[in-house]
Amino acid sequence: MVPDGWERADLSRFISIRHGFAFKSNYFTESGDYVLLTPGSFYESGGFRDQGAKTKYYVGPIPDGYLLNKGDLLLAMTEQAEGLLGSALIVPEDSKYLHNQRLGLVLVDDPQKMSTDFLYLFFNSSPARKQISDQASGTKVRHTSPDRLCSVIGLIPPLPEQKKIAQILSTWDQAIAATERLLENSQQRKKGLMQQLLTGKKRLPGFEGEWEKTTLGAIGRISSAGVDKKIVEGEKSARLLNYLDVFRREFIFDHELTHEVTAPERKIANCDVRKGDVFFTPSSETREEVGIPAVAVEDMPGVVYSYHVVRFRPSRPLDLSFAAYAFQTDEFRSQTYRLCDGSGQRYVLSQDDFRSIQITVPDLAEQKAIGLVLKAASDEILALSDRINCLKQEKKALMQQLLTGKRRVQVEAA
Repeated sequence: MVPDGWERADLSRFISIRHGFAFKSNYFTESGDYVLLTPGSFYESGGFRDQGAKTKYYVGPIPDGYLLNKGDLLLAMTEQAEGLLGSALIVPEDSKYLHNQRLGLVLVDDPQKMSTDFLYLFFNSSPARKQISDQASGTKVRHTSPDRLCSVIGLIPPLPEQKKIAQILSTWDQAIAATERLLENSQQRKKGLMQQLLTGKKRLPGFEGEWEKTTLGAIGRISSAGVDKKIVEGEKSARLLNYLDVFRREFIFDHELTHEVTAPERKIANCDVRKGDVFFTPSSETREEVGIPAVAVEDMPGVVYSYHVVRFRPSRPLDLSFAAYAFQTDEFRSQTYRLCDGSGQRYVLSQDDFRSIQITVPDLAEQKAIGLVLKAASDEILALSDRINCLKQEKKALMQQLLTGKRRVQVEAA
């Protein structure tokens, strides 16, 4: 059903789309005045993504018409990541970003009938993305074209209503952006606290004395040879603590582990999970992802750890929160980075290397005090992350109603 005053039409009546330029790679650099936009510059759900250290700069000659302006609308025409195809972004600055190949620049042919801000929302909506995906070509990497993008059909409200819809949803974007800035600040604050408190550079009030410099092997036992992801008839059932359970968490809870496997009873006994155990990722495709820690916060009867992870079981009391964060410091991470062995395809940290890693440890009382401070910082980050997810879901639901006309906006008469 078409809402009163709206029309169902394909976009070719309102827009055209221009291909980007194939800039020569011999002019790519790690710094410069001009940023080369790529499909990695888009979030899958839409919007501009700052690629940070992965940003590509360009120092060569720039053809006329390929230096973008603030407010230009670009579309990703190659799906380098799932869900990216057709994603839209608004260029954030003048005279800085370059219109690269595989990106489509949207040109509004009739500004009296179509708003760029509305088109940004339109292309990032589920119905438009589904049409773009259904029309895509390619197998391993899917592509679209300007003609296919212009052929997308949708509900088009009058221009004043387009602008009002975009204005309403922009307030949600502003709220999300403000919360993301708070999150980034909290993450930086936590990182600074970890660097100071976990190295003894800054002491909490009431604590003094030297910290003990030791190794993992001296204060606990490193074990691997965990359980495989198999179900074998006749073996005992168990739940598996797997690689991603460690990689994605700081703390591991029993109720989060649901992967069912089987193993011999002796293997289950040897690969059990107890409160205070620290698990590490012993291998990865990159050095940075080797040695990522997570701490078991409770005894977990019937749970075994995977052969893809390493278990460190302290032989002396360690505060749970202190243990979770002590293995995330720059000092610890630099050791795992240096010690892991690999050829560029896979990097591995051996049990002996884990045992040799050095760590500086205060007494238990100071560990607990430090752990409380850092846990509070982590809880703040988690709360902000949850808030961002809620805002995004609320915006998505409202966007669905506004772009279909199920909820109409009030437009002031001219």
